[in-house]
Amino acid sequence: MSLRLTLFALFLIAIHALPAGAEAKKPAKTQVAARQGTPFAANDQAMRFAQDVAQRRDLDPEWTRRAVGSAQNLAVVSRLMQPPPGGTRKNWGVYRSRFIDPVRINAGVRFWQDNRATLERAEQEYGVPAAIVVGIIGVETIYGRNTGDFRVIDALATLAFNFPASHPRAAERSEYFRGELEQFLSLQHRSGGDPLQPLGSYAGAMGLPQFMPSSHVKWAVDFDGDGRIDLSNSAADAIGSVASYFKGYGWQTGMPTHYPVAFDSARLDKEALLAPDILPSFSVASFTAKGAVLEGQALQHNGPLALVELQMGEAAPRYVAGTENFYVITRYNWSSYYAMAVIELGREVQQAMQRGGP
Repeated sequence: MSLRLTLFALFLIAIHALPAGAEAKKPAKTQVAARQGTPFAANDQAMRFAQDVAQRRDLDPEWTRRAVGSAQNLAVVSRLMQPPPGGTRKNWGVYRSRFIDPVRINAGVRFWQDNRATLERAEQEYGVPAAIVVGIIGVETIYGRNTGDFRVIDALATLAFNFPASHPRAAERSEYFRGELEQFLSLQHRSGGDPLQPLGSYAGAMGLPQFMPSSHVKWAVDFDGDGRIDLSNSAADAIGSVASYFKGYGWQTGMPTHYPVAFDSARLDKEALLAPDILPSFSVASFTAKGAVLEGQALQHNGPLALVELQMGEAAPRYVAGTENFYVITRYNWSSYYAMAVIELGREVQQAMQRGGP
């Protein structure tokens, strides 16, 4: 996720919903999903793409054509990428409740206990707190329970060649997924893997951390030292790779992700504060000059801040002052709601650990 799509945040609730009382399980070996669609072997655009990729990437042309031709065009994937109905109000309270619950917290405690030494090593090596790594893997896959049941090649090919035309950024998104399909084919060819085997999300994200293929290429690491990178079955590789991802996007060791914020109504220019969205753009001085009120540690913050708005449906929104580290989390998924869910799940798991576990 990885380079994640803005649209992902709108569908995360559906992807990661877990039946009440369910328990997190260790990652299982990949099994091929049974979904059937129309093979891309008859799609001229797809087969030209396969030939071009084979030539540019120095892949076996027959292997590449066979792989792309065997991919299935899945209508369900295209439907899942449709924008949600207009008029839907965002609600941080509802969103939060889907990710911060006893099932996920207890599973997170067990994951932390099982991987304590690895999490500590990742924090020492990359500077990313264990709570943030635990929060990511918990939000993404409930610690390996829900890594997706779509064949990755089917999802990527469908979105590369049949992205919903009604989407306002259809051409751009199709190009993105063609790039991800190319990276996936190259990874599978060079590792000797079967491109029809890996399973993932409906968008082609894979493993415990739900990395897209391009993120796997850039940031995935062999953190257990066994000579291979396995984000589906190695918790250590997943932990190290998430920390590597954040470090690569500029995580700053020791910096908080956000601070509480209030407003001075006499000076408040909320429109100006919200104009950069979640991109940190204001010094502490310029932030407070526009009517934001900070206290304590926040007043000593050395770096830009952003006013982050979390809508609450019909109720008044919540606000925090986001730092550059908050923005780094949104590089995983371009959503402030997602980032806060990651932060708060990690914090809840850590507090449960301090209380003695589940």
